Amino acid sequence: MYTDFFGLSAKPFELLPNPKFLYLSKGHRKALSYLQYGVQEHAGFTLLTGEVGSGKTTLVRDIINKISSDMTLSMIFNTRVDARQLIAMINEDFGLVVTGKDKIQLLRELNDFLLEECSANRQPIIIIDEAQNLSAEALEEIRLLSNLEADTFKLVQIILVGQPELRQIIAKPSLRQLRQRISISCHLNPLNREETEEYIFHRIGTVGSRDCVSFAEGVFDMIFRFSGGIPRLINLICDFLLLSAFVEETRHIYIELVKDAVNELSFEDTPLPASAVEMERVIGHRERMPSPVEDRLTQIEENYAKLNASRSEKEAILERLSSQGSILEYLINQQQSQFGHFEEQLKKISSQIDRLRQMILVEGKRTAHQETLMLETRVKSGPF
Repeated sequence: MYTDFFGLSAKPFELLPNPKFLYLSKGHRKALSYLQYGVQEHAGFTLLTGEVGSGKTTLVRDIINKISSDMTLSMIFNTRVDARQLIAMINEDFGLVVTGKDKIQLLRELNDFLLEECSANRQPIIIIDEAQNLSAEALEEIRLLSNLEADTFKLVQIILVGQPELRQIIAKPSLRQLRQRISISCHLNPLNREETEEYIFHRIGTVGSRDCVSFAEGVFDMIFRFSGGIPRLINLICDFLLLSAFVEETRHIYIELVKDAVNELSFEDTPLPASAVEMERVIGHRERMPSPVEDRLTQIEENYAKLNASRSEKEAILERLSSQGSILEYLINQQQSQFGHFEEQLKKISSQIDRLRQMILVEGKRTAHQETLMLETRVKSGPF
């Protein structure tokens, strides 16, 4: 609903990883360049890591949108699977039949497919998002796929995308062969204070005018402090701010509005760390453990979902009130029109009454005069 109020064509702070809103900070531009280089140069393994909500998936989707017709893509998002299931998903994404086949058959057919694609001058690419959830066995299977290579380049390009702990997992001695195969590695850091401000204006400007809303001094500092420069957290708070401003019928974001949003979303009054590893040094001694940033973001998103449900109810109420207001306005206009008609009728009736009164008065005078003449005639003619 607030999009019309601000003159926007869509909500600027949706949580979906839409490349349309891609903001290239210094770190994002570097990561995108690395990914593009890895694809173009058949670099084999490319590793991209970053905090949850830092924009990794948006970058990957931008790469996917730019893939040319001579490339064949398999994109994996569900990584809580075993090695056999992972290979089956890759094969299925490449268009191969997987039903009723064991892992050996799946690997043989995948290898044959990759060779056929390269013979046809097409480049196979496998992108695995949320790779930190893969088991050591699954990661080893992925490494074995990279053994396929020509004299001067790899037959398949593999891009591993995951949270910072993926680096800790790959650093294990048991995965040293996989680590040695990674030729390009990049970590996506959160936005700094200046980038946070520009990111907000960039998202708004993508779907409308950058000056459709104004920000009081100190607002961007507060948003940066509570979001830690994590794009997804910035989206959460800014979406809430725009709705709050709409409810208050203002196009100015002031400090108190931000404080209210922060309290509603239950942010902590501390910035997020640049890396979850700084807060979770014991990660190397555990198989898998959610980072503090991930836990915190999950809690905030749960609160946001509850608020969204509440806000949806409020928006529905506002829409109903707006609709009822339109109906009332129509009825009032109709009544005013009818009253105007009645008023005209009353004026006509009043005018007719005045004419009748005048006629009665004239007629009364004429009748009285006639009776007087008759009486005078009778008097002159003799006694009664």
